[in-house]
Amino acid sequence: MLQPAAFFQALKEQGITFFTGVPDSLLKDFCAYVTDHTDKSNHIITANEGNAVALAAGRYLAAGQISLVYLQNSGLGNIINPLTSLTDPLVYGIPVLLLIGWRGQPGVKDEPQHAKQGQITLAQLEVLGIKYALLPDTTAEMQAVLQEAAAYMQARQAPYALVVRKGSFAPYSLQSEQPTAFPLNREEALHCVLAHLSDNDVVVSTTGKTSRELYEYRQALGQSHARDFLTVGSMGHASQIALGIALAKPQTHVYCFDGDGALLMHLGGLAIIGDTAPPNFTHIVFNNGAHDSVGGQPTVGHRIDIPALAKACGYRTVLQAASKEEISEQLAVRQQSPGPALLEIKIRKGARADLGRPRTTPQENKAALMQFLAAVK
Repeated sequence: MLQPAAFFQALKEQGITFFTGVPDSLLKDFCAYVTDHTDKSNHIITANEGNAVALAAGRYLAAGQISLVYLQNSGLGNIINPLTSLTDPLVYGIPVLLLIGWRGQPGVKDEPQHAKQGQITLAQLEVLGIKYALLPDTTAEMQAVLQEAAAYMQARQAPYALVVRKGSFAPYSLQSEQPTAFPLNREEALHCVLAHLSDNDVVVSTTGKTSRELYEYRQALGQSHARDFLTVGSMGHASQIALGIALAKPQTHVYCFDGDGALLMHLGGLAIIGDTAPPNFTHIVFNNGAHDSVGGQPTVGHRIDIPALAKACGYRTVLQAASKEEISEQLAVRQQSPGPALLEIKIRKGARADLGRPRTTPQENKAALMQFLAAVK
């Protein structure tokens, strides 16, 4: 395994000192090291991966310095446009070093949402014309690959990708973590919200631990999973899935369980929800100020005013809570207020170490929800 410190130092030796991207569980140890050893002006965690490529392009235009953009391979979809219409040698020709976590690598056990992306990751890079290498797990080999990558990017004025396999980095724990004083974690807040919903309400939950906690809540109480859509992939799109259901089933109350990182990834969705204005739509944002499912790297969630953003985008009701009592009070207010509505619940980071995963397949989840919705008049 590679020591994050050794990789960080090797990057510096190649003149790469600016880091940006969206955290990934395969890269969490390296990202944590970067957070601890880089000042904030040289490490920007972006809302989505495409933003990171554009930011790296701007950095190169201003300073002539190549940046590192880190991402999970699921984020390749978010960077195809800037890679093909901005950084490609046929357009501007801007070198960027991509560090890509290879989730769903063939032959390596992973979650179902990564299966397809894992199969096509290398082929995607080949179609894009991006030269790549698998990141070696020894320091000497890694240094040689980095030297080759740096020479290629300078000579070709083009991006280069390092693909990271599971277990490539040795463990490293974030030292600069800032604790939050909110009384609830996400699972406790989620339980409180669910206790106030009716048997006819539909829940669309965002990717990561939110959906896992929703699934376990239903299991523990012996409840049906039929009215939940567990968005196991497609980070940032849960609100638009929920919007589609709300518009098609106006007599059904639809709740979107979102996270601050997912919300920020495609923030424009707020404007579309506000403009279409489904009265049966309630947006619950569990805001822990972190990408909790992939290592706990910070977001700007606790430094911005999410309810004000929703209000500006046309949400009819915006609310905030941080305790069980406030959640109950605000959900009661929501019952008597117009929609669409947004309730931001500020929570602390963290989840149970023994948190399980859904034992139903995505196809089974889809079929059960569609059957439930078909019976709704």
